[in-house]
Amino acid sequence: MTRGFLLGKFMPPHNGHVLLCETAAALVDELTILVCWLPDDPVPGPLRLQWMRELFPRARVIGHDAVVPQAPEEHPDFWPIWRGIVRSAHPEPIDLVFASEDYGQRLAAEVGARFHPVDPGRKAVPVSASAIRADPWGQWHHLPAPVKPHYAQTICLHGPESTGKSQLAAHLARHFGTQHVPEFGRTWCDWRGTDLAMDDLLAIAATHDAMTRAALRQCNRRLVLDTDPLMTAVWAEMLFGRRDPWFDAWQGAADLYLLLDIDLPWIQDGTRFFGEEADRRRFFELCRAELDRRGVRWVLVSGIGEARSENALAAISAEMGSALNAFAISAC
Repeated sequence: MTRGFLLGKFMPPHNGHVLLCETAAALVDELTILVCWLPDDPVPGPLRLQWMRELFPRARVIGHDAVVPQAPEEHPDFWPIWRGIVRSAHPEPIDLVFASEDYGQRLAAEVGARFHPVDPGRKAVPVSASAIRADPWGQWHHLPAPVKPHYAQTICLHGPESTGKSQLAAHLARHFGTQHVPEFGRTWCDWRGTDLAMDDLLAIAATHDAMTRAALRQCNRRLVLDTDPLMTAVWAEMLFGRRDPWFDAWQGAADLYLLLDIDLPWIQDGTRFFGEEADRRRFFELCRAELDRRGVRWVLVSGIGEARSENALAAISAEMGSALNAFAISAC
């Protein structure tokens, strides 16, 4: 039985950490990973622990949140303190200590193990956690899938039927070199018909939310949403005059909502309900009220044809900052 050990802050985990941990796991029978954090770290420790457990389900991943010295110069007993921490986390004998930095050699000696360096100097994966924190979009290709949602930005289209959401979502996704999550309600109605009940709306909202969470792990910096559960909640108000408590309990609002104006003609496509002017206006006002009620950031987007797309892009640039345009559009 060969046991390996490594530790780090993993703030956040990146592909260099993946290389380190996967290499270590392949060389030992059991691997223990100690995730360390302090209360004021810029990325919460429990979140990093969750990420590491997801990335390395076969390893024993343990968290350590005690406030202790972080460098030898901070305390004369730095190494005895950390020797005790490692022995507490890993009471069994350790055969190999893995690291990409020089401290690993001293740590291995402290715990009576052999040091096994992996990619010293980070030549195989030239990245650091501090570089990612400083410029996560610029280092996007070094982020593992579980970490991407933390740094991605979501843009959600919101508004009544026949306001061009689906067409605009696809256009924005192409513009930003990313993907979009289409409206699941249309898929549901094509499959099940338009005789909807509240349970149907709950299924639509939950599925769309699940698709969004999955797509965030794959997106290229931004993710465009054709709609989300806030819009489904408005549908519940329009269809039934009430909403299920699930909608108000839902947490997962987008970073920016684009409320699409009703300045486009209403076109029946077989799945639409509210074409009368009064109904359409009420639908729009309920959409606006939902955004205000939730306190989310939103912008009204009007315009016909290309003007609508241009106004949407201008709103995104103004509301989400220059960071949206600071990085070259590239695939993940």
